[in-house]
Amino acid sequence: MAKLKTNKAAKKRYSLTATGKIKRTKSNRRHLLANKTKRQKKSGKVQNAYASKTCESTIKKLLPYGG
Repeated sequence: MAKLKTNKAAKKRYSLTATGKIKRTKSNRRHLLANKTKRQKKSGKVQNAYASKTCESTIKKLLPYGG
């Protein structure tokens, strides 16, 4: 059987943890931070989050070898 191709866009956005969860980066934390309130900045201190259960199967198809 031929090798499967990894989706490069997904590889840059997601990573697989040792337990099998999919880690992603939160949005709206890169630029334009001067226009955001203190509360918005503070709530986004944690950069990483986990992908939802509904998206997991789709992302795992895009990353056949674990990204």
